[in-house]
Amino acid sequence: MSGLNLDVIGQKYPEVTFKYTWKDVVLYNIGIGAQPDELQFVYEGVKGGLKVFPSYACIVAQSGLQLNKLGNINFSHFVHGEQAIKLYKPFPASGEIVCQGEVINIFDKGKAAVIHMKVSGSTREDETVFDTNWIFFYLGAGGFGGDPGPKSEPLNPSEGIKPDFSISYKTSENQAALYRLSGDFNPLHIDPEFASQSGRFKGPILHGLCTYGFATRSIIYGACNGDVERFKEFKARFTSEVYPGETLTTEGWKDNGGYIIQVRTERAIVLGNAYAIID
Repeated sequence: MSGLNLDVIGQKYPEVTFKYTWKDVVLYNIGIGAQPDELQFVYEGVKGGLKVFPSYACIVAQSGLQLNKLGNINFSHFVHGEQAIKLYKPFPASGEIVCQGEVINIFDKGKAAVIHMKVSGSTREDETVFDTNWIFFYLGAGGFGGDPGPKSEPLNPSEGIKPDFSISYKTSENQAALYRLSGDFNPLHIDPEFASQSGRFKGPILHGLCTYGFATRSIIYGACNGDVERFKEFKARFTSEVYPGETLTTEGWKDNGGYIIQVRTERAIVLGNAYAIID
C-alpha cells in the first residue's frame, strides 16, 4: 500500500486555527495576478474594505488537510486531481478561521488510490465560512482490493457555442515564486533541478491552485461583476501543467444558473470538467 493508512477513512482530524492579516490577503491576491488597478483586492485602505478572492479558502483549508495522517506517503507520486470550494459568506480582510479536515473515502483504481478529503472552515462563533473538497491520486498505491468508487461524468461546453465570457491573463515569469509565499513551498514550483527529476516537466511549473485562483479571479469579473458575495461554488479538475509566463484564458458558458468553465493555455486545457455557481 506504499504506506497509505486506510484507518483514517471516515475520521475527522483535530481542529486547527488559521490566522491571517490583510497583508496575507494582499499577498495571495497578487499571487493570483491581481493588479494595482484592482484596488479592492490590493489596498487595505480602500473604501468599502479590502476584499478576498474566494479561492483563498484553499490556502486556509490546507492547514486542516494534515496529509501526514494518511501514512508514510511518497509525495513524488501524490497528485492533486480535483478541487472544489463552496462559500457561505465572504472572507473578512483579516481574522481567524477554525478548520477541520476529514478523509471522506479512499478508492482503489488499480494503479492508484484516489483519496477524497474535505476541510471546512468556521469562525470562532461557529459560523461556517466555507467547505472545500479535495481529490488526490496516489500513484502506485492501488490494488488493495477496495471499492473502485464512482465514475465521474464528463462536463464540457457544447461544441461551436461561444462562451458567455472569456478573460485572458498572462502569468508572470515569477508567478510561482510569488504564489509560494502564501504557503505552498513544494520545490517543484521553484527548483529546476527538482522539477527535472520528475521526467515530465521542462522546468518548474505553476501551482495548480494558483491556476485555480486565476480562474476564480476571472469568474469574479466575468460572471460576478467584481462582487465576491455572488460567488458560491467552483469545482474543477486539473488536466495539464502550466508554466510561469504562459497566458491563462478562462471561459464560461451559462448553464442552469451556473457556468461551465474551461481554462486553457496556448498548449492545452489546464482546468476542465469545471462548474461554477453564481448568485
